[in-house]
Amino acid sequence: MNIRKAVLNDAKGIAKVHVDSWRTTYKNIISDEFLNNLSYQRREELWINNIPKGNVFVAENDNGEIVGFSSGGIERSGKYKEYQGELSSIYILKEFQGQGIGKALTNPVIKEIEKLGINSMLVFVLEENDSRFFYETIGGMIIDKIEVEIAGKKLKELVYGWDNIRTLNGQ
Repeated sequence: MNIRKAVLNDAKGIAKVHVDSWRTTYKNIISDEFLNNLSYQRREELWINNIPKGNVFVAENDNGEIVGFSSGGIERSGKYKEYQGELSSIYILKEFQGQGIGKALTNPVIKEIEKLGINSMLVFVLEENDSRFFYETIGGMIIDKIEVEIAGKKLKELVYGWDNIRTLNGQ
């Protein structure tokens, strides 16, 4: 598995992972109609805009295909002053989950956050998403529970926080 910084040419592969992993991860959480209407093209446009801003990383399999990605930086909500960094996205195709790719994709985001002089981080994850256990495994503590609305459905989102990301990066 190769983990590297994303380049613009990766937008299509990232979009595919983004849509496909939403469809598997959020099945039975978010409506099938919403998931079926997700667009590879719209996600590709999103990543064409996001990649140049930096802090986007991809995981490639041995064939050079993107099977996962992550991104992060400064915490976006402004609500959690004690947690200045954010792991804003991490998605891995279902068939590649449970192989250590999540941790491998988390590490470069943490390094970029540290370069900003930040040593704390949070991540938002739907309570019904079984991937939340990954964040607990790597030391995330639930610091808040909020309500969000996706596709007209009210859902609970857990906010996991790390007050010292150096412990995550093995430093």
